[in-house]
Amino acid sequence: MLAQNTLVLLARGGYAARGVLYLIIGIFALLAAHDSTKPKDSHKSLEALLSQPFGYVLVELVVAGLLAFAGWRVLQAIRDVDHHGTQLKGWVIRAGLLAGGLVNGALAFFALGLLITGLRSSGSSGGENTKDLLAHLLSWDHSNVLVYLVALVPLGVGIAHIIKGWKATFEKYFEADEEVMRYIRPVSRFGLIARGVVFIEIALLLAMSGSRFEATNPPGLKEALDALQNLPAGALILMVMALGLIAFSAYSFSEAAWRKINMDVPGVSGS
Repeated sequence: MLAQNTLVLLARGGYAARGVLYLIIGIFALLAAHDSTKPKDSHKSLEALLSQPFGYVLVELVVAGLLAFAGWRVLQAIRDVDHHGTQLKGWVIRAGLLAGGLVNGALAFFALGLLITGLRSSGSSGGENTKDLLAHLLSWDHSNVLVYLVALVPLGVGIAHIIKGWKATFEKYFEADEEVMRYIRPVSRFGLIARGVVFIEIALLLAMSGSRFEATNPPGLKEALDALQNLPAGALILMVMALGLIAFSAYSFSEAAWRKINMDVPGVSGS
């Protein structure tokens, strides 16, 4: 029972940490609609958070939560605690969960590096290693094919988010009555669709770059939001997307409170 309660607590803490992170990103993106110098990605948002009063304490909480969330995602993928199955669709979903766990784990270690080294040298070591690895991979012949393959990951995630939001399939994982779901449902759908649009845009930016992909500056959330801001009526579009990311943070907080946390794991009883 203690092990089960600990895992449930870690999972819920992880969802809450994701909510905090996307709330920060969404707020900065909202501000960026009026001031393009504001950060628009997770790394810069964490750095900006660290510079605030009590920033170190807040980032420490985010680090702990992201590590918990990464562990939960890996558990979902390996142990299939949500029963996605072993058919092709199930394996694709579980692969996405595993990738999400690795990404959140990497982000947690980036934030941990900020705490250890401070803003003076943030991102210097890990970032350079990543850039060197990308440069090596992209020096191969036909490396643009690798870029197109990598672009399939955010494309798949984006499409899955839009379908999940449009069909509201997330509801089956919630343990909340209809009175609560009346409010959770529309906000969560908006948030999932908005996040899906951003991921699809990241995939398009990767695909369009092709062989011209710059290892020192791979497109991510910042570039996707920058591209939206550069469109006609870009400030308005960016504002809508920022509100969507804030809505996704609300969805994450709702998962922290009401998501079913299945624990059909060997050695851990209950569900």
